[in-house]
Amino acid sequence: MSRVIDFFGACWVLMTLGVVSRFRFSGRYWSWRTATAFPEGTHPDGLLGMCGAAYEYARWAWHLRRLR
Repeated sequence: MSRVIDFFGACWVLMTLGVVSRFRFSGRYWSWRTATAFPEGTHPDGLLGMCGAAYEYARWAWHLRRLR
């Protein structure tokens, strides 16, 4: 049950980030976020790699929010 809650919580975090940034994924915030999250040479390969990294970040952010 915990994995299901984590999955939906991560989706909520990603949706919230999308709404706040108005889904402008090529904007200044997302460019900065990508540059800080993936230093030179550590960028995940392909769309699947980026989605996996985004999910892991959202799951981590969800856990942080639940600690409040």
